[in-house]
Amino acid sequence: MEQKIRNKFQELFNTTGSVYASPGRINLIGEHTDYNGGFVFPGAIDKGMIAEIKPNGTDKVRAFSIDLNDYVEFGLREEDAPKASWARYIFGVCREIIKRGGTIQGFDTTFAGDVPLGAGMSSSAALESTYAFALNDLFQLGIDKFELAKIGQATEHNYCGVNCGIMDQFASVFGKAGHLIRLDCRSLEYKYYPFDPEAAGYKLVLLDSVVKHELASSAYNKRRQSCEHVVEAIRRRHPEVEYLRDATMEMLGEVKGEVSAEDYMRAEYVIEEIQRVLDVCEALEKGDYETVGQKMYGTHYGMSKLYEVSCEELDFLNDIAKECGVTGSRVMGGGFGGCTINLVKNELYDAFVKKAFADYTAKFGHEPKLYDVVISDGARKLH
Repeated sequence: MEQKIRNKFQELFNTTGSVYASPGRINLIGEHTDYNGGFVFPGAIDKGMIAEIKPNGTDKVRAFSIDLNDYVEFGLREEDAPKASWARYIFGVCREIIKRGGTIQGFDTTFAGDVPLGAGMSSSAALESTYAFALNDLFQLGIDKFELAKIGQATEHNYCGVNCGIMDQFASVFGKAGHLIRLDCRSLEYKYYPFDPEAAGYKLVLLDSVVKHELASSAYNKRRQSCEHVVEAIRRRHPEVEYLRDATMEMLGEVKGEVSAEDYMRAEYVIEEIQRVLDVCEALEKGDYETVGQKMYGTHYGMSKLYEVSCEELDFLNDIAKECGVTGSRVMGGGFGGCTINLVKNELYDAFVKKAFADYTAKFGHEPKLYDVVISDGARKLH
């Protein structure tokens, strides 16, 4: 991939630039916990975006997307926003840096990626982080890593119309090979935990259902409201409770008669999920992958039965994992489609993949997609 990017850069701009990369991410556990003030537990992966970049001495950006075979030029003022949605990510990063007082000039760039689109590994965050990291380095702006992640997040909010949390960009910038990162979504404190399944005889496997059910955004907002209703009810007795993260199952029990059955179920999932993240961190410090796997199954059950954001295809893949003796399996991401993430013993890998492909295709009429992922480093300069 890198050679392809370099060849295209040479062909278009007749020179060579610097090469930068940023990864996509997985989240091992901690789903729908971010907007409840809880913890998430992501890691950067060995798939991402690579870009070659060189300042061109003008006030224009000339950018080529190799994957889309599309070329765009744009200026750096607010009114210069490009039409192409992929180019808005690059433009947004430039604008967010300028808004923070950073001085950047025009540049030439080509880029490509191997993060699968729509599989929940956050290709957009990888793209934003690549350019935020690169421009900071090229123009010696001295922006710290946290601010680089926030620049990516603000790009989504202000230029791409996605009101996302910080996790994706954070994982892409702060990733570290052989480690996952527990991020406290309230304080933004973080801590690295050792995660090396390969050394313990496991593979980390994503099975993409290749479906996306369309109710996702309205359903997402409804679930946020459920969580907020429960917090309001609990706060009447416990004014110190700001998020579900501050609540216990006992507190939830006290308000059972005051909230709807649906709201109660949603809150039960979140409170349990926040605890599961902490349990998984503790298990990893002991190298206990069996407990990690059990907690993953617990998350899937909660997302399917209590939070109700799974779907038939994902539940089917989770059931196959159970049948095959896979250590851990759950839906990854917001739900309603996308991937399951599976922690699979090496000796079960072939049988699991074979059965998953055969049974899934027989039931749904199309194959799932398979991605083996390895936990890797975050945004960096390659050459």
